[in-house]
Amino acid sequence: MKFSDIVQQLDLTTEKSSLKPFPERDPEITAVTPVQAGTAGTISYIEGQKFQAYVATTESSALILPEDPEMQAQASDRGLAWVSMAEPRWGFAQALALFYQPYQPHPGIHPTAVIDESVQLGKNVTIGAHVVIHPDAVIGDDVCIHANVVIYPQTAIGDRTVLHANCVIHEHTQIGADCVVHSGAVIGSEGFGFILREGRWVKIPQSGRTILEAEVEVGCNTTIDRPSVGETRIQANTKLDNLVHIGHNCQIGPSCVMAAQVGLAGQVETADHVILGGQVGAANQTSIGANVQAGAKAGLHGKIAPGSIVMGNPASPYRTFLKSSAIYNRLPQMQHTLKELQQQVATLQQQIETLNP
Repeated sequence: MKFSDIVQQLDLTTEKSSLKPFPERDPEITAVTPVQAGTAGTISYIEGQKFQAYVATTESSALILPEDPEMQAQASDRGLAWVSMAEPRWGFAQALALFYQPYQPHPGIHPTAVIDESVQLGKNVTIGAHVVIHPDAVIGDDVCIHANVVIYPQTAIGDRTVLHANCVIHEHTQIGADCVVHSGAVIGSEGFGFILREGRWVKIPQSGRTILEAEVEVGCNTTIDRPSVGETRIQANTKLDNLVHIGHNCQIGPSCVMAAQVGLAGQVETADHVILGGQVGAANQTSIGANVQAGAKAGLHGKIAPGSIVMGNPASPYRTFLKSSAIYNRLPQMQHTLKELQQQVATLQQQIETLNP
């Protein structure tokens, strides 16, 4: 594919590319690569000034650049083709889609699949080997179910959703359109509900349901529990990384992102566009406002105000955390200083006692 074809496919104008001053610089592009590993015939991207040094060293034939005249001039001086846009990373994602599409098996039902006669199947579904679909499930149009998936009774899977190998969808779960559930994930499993009776823990029936709205993506080995009553809901366009746990009755807002090993206890609520870093934990009934960002391993509890950036355990505002961390790193020195001061005070006390017998 020619570089000019990529510019056209990205719906960008040649006015913002090297094609205007150098129309002859239109290399054949065969792949998309990281800028630091670029080779001839590939296209890469530079996200911002932090990575500007790669413009001088990359072996890529073409670059997607920010709207930075200095970078553009630098790339032109090296004879590289380039196109500029406000969000180079978005251009990179679009370029990737031109060269790579995820594996999509042909529609059809594998002969080893076990599908109850009451199941409603949509058009053009793909059902892989050893899939088990229990009674009264509803499968939408163009759904792709890979090998060994188990779907419990009375579930609903929305149009164009992809269920990867070995995931499990428990009873009463509803999954919206255009969702992706990766391998090993368990959706709608029993919530962690027990009551102590006469010294023994007794299970509380978990009769609720789990709902994933449209365009939710669930990573490998992530678990989302159903509650005893009511629902656990993940709103539209939220993305969960691998090994995330969502407890019973959680209400997760739209367009949130949670990195690996995030753990939410029961009844946690988040507003929209919340970002939780790796291994963030939230205590029972924590309320997290819109646009909150929590750094890795933060411990959340109570109410987190909208727009907050928090770190640490227990979580504190970002700048407070940095100051506290600086003090923490100086504790050995401070302890040494304290001991010296205590010795000096003791010496002064002895001198005073000597002067005032």
